[in-house]
Formats: sequence, structure tokens, C-alpha cells
Amino acid sequence: MQSWTLNDIDWQRFDAAKVSPDVVKVIKTAAMVERNGADYGRYLCNVFSDDPAFCDVANRWAAEEEQHGMALGRWAALADPSFDFDKSFADFTAMYRIPVDATSSVRGSRIAELCARCVVETGTSSFYSAIRDAVDEPVLKQICKNIAADEFRHFKLFQSHMERYAGIESFSKWDRLRVAFTRFKEADDDEIASAFHAGNAVRAPYDRATANAGYGERAFGFYQERHVRRASVMFAQAAGLAPEGLAAKLLARVLWLVIWFRGRKFRPQLARA
Repeated sequence: MQSWTLNDIDWQRFDAAKVSPDVVKVIKTAAMVERNGADYGRYLCNVFSDDPAFCDVANRWAAEEEQHGMALGRWAALADPSFDFDKSFADFTAMYRIPVDATSSVRGSRIAELCARCVVETGTSSFYSAIRDAVDEPVLKQICKNIAADEFRHFKLFQSHMERYAGIESFSKWDRLRVAFTRFKEADDDEIASAFHAGNAVRAPYDRATANAGYGERAFGFYQERHVRRASVMFAQAAGLAPEGLAAKLLARVLWLVIWFRGRKFRPQLARA
């Protein structure tokens, strides 16, 4: 499954003159979450313990997620030599842990778990595509191009297994829509907030709302409308909606307005004209 390694990144092309402190804050946050792939892989294999084929896929997926984190963390250390990736990651995992010992899905069923994973891969694919298109720093551009391609492939992977489980477990259209929107809303939960707080060594006491605002107003500044349109098509597929239907188009419009508004403060600094 693995399509690239850290050795494939042209680290020598790193250009400090093209680095923005606000971009570094976002990348440090993303590095925390991506490096945590091992815990997610363990959780998924517990949930799908009687499905060795899927567990093999999940373990390879987790390894790729960890590689994403290592690549982003290495770039962040180039951009900020004071950045201690290992310490920041330890601080993050002390603040936030997923239920790695769970033996059943927190979503209520395994097909619901796969639906939620599709939503996550939708978000990450569009996120790294947006960064790739917004930044000029060549090494970060290469890393994000690779990760975005991985995340889109991961979406298709989880989607294929969700379709397989559709013949095994009951999953109504309403359940599918509910799970997709529930996972979408969780983007403002403690995971990202904790990653921002720990990754950027924020000295103030942890506050989820403050951390999410600090991350969101920077991260959303990368997006262009075309990234949101593509993400909306993928989300519609995960949620069981017609990708080109009215609901999907309305979702794309509303989502773009929200993202534009939240990212308006840093957009001129993060995105090229």
C-alpha cells in the first residue's frame, strides 16, 4: 500500500524564506494527529477482530498515517529548530487518547465506523490539498501532495469496506446520514484542540474553545472554494447522498461560507491570490 517514504522527500530544497509562523502552527498540529495513527490502527483491529483481511488493511493504513506525522513533524523541526516533536507528541497523548481497548465501535456498529472513517478521510484529503495549493515552500508542498493522494486513496479504501459491510450489517440511509454528520461535527472536539495546544507548546492553561479557534482560523485560511466542492462530493458519497444532487450542492455552498468566514483573518497571509 505504501507509495512513498521519508527518503523520497527532497529535504534539501527546504526554503526558510517561504515559511510563515502561522503555517508552522497548523503543521505542528497536524503532525500530532497523524502520528497517532498507531492508536487508531489498534482500535480498528479490536473492533474488526474477526476480520483479519480488514485488520491487515488497517495496520498498513495506520503505518501510512504515522509516516504522515513523521514527515510533517520533520518539516516543522526544519521550520522551527526549537520544536521538540517527541515531547510535544507525548504531551498530546497525555491530553487526548482514543479508546484503544474498546472491543466494539464507538459508532454503534462496524459499518458506522467505516462511514465515520470515510468522513475523516474526506476532511484530510481536502485539507492537505488546500495546503499544497496555498504554500510556496517546496518541501511542504511535496509532503502535502503525497499525503493528499494517500488520504484520497484511504477514502476509497474505507468506502469499499463500508460497501462490503452493507451486505453484513443493517445500516439505513438515516443512520448513514446521522453518523456522517455526527463525525463531521466532531472536528471541533478535543483531538484537534489538544494537538494545537501541545504541538505549539501553548503556555496558557488548556481551553478547547480557544485552541480550536486558534487552529481553525489558520487552517481554514488555506481553502479555496474548489477544495470545498470536492470535499462535499466525497462527503455526500460517505453520507449516502447523490454527489451531484441538490443536497450535496447546498452543503458545498454552506460549508464554503463557513470555512471562508472562519479563515478570513489569516487567508491573505496563507493563500496566494
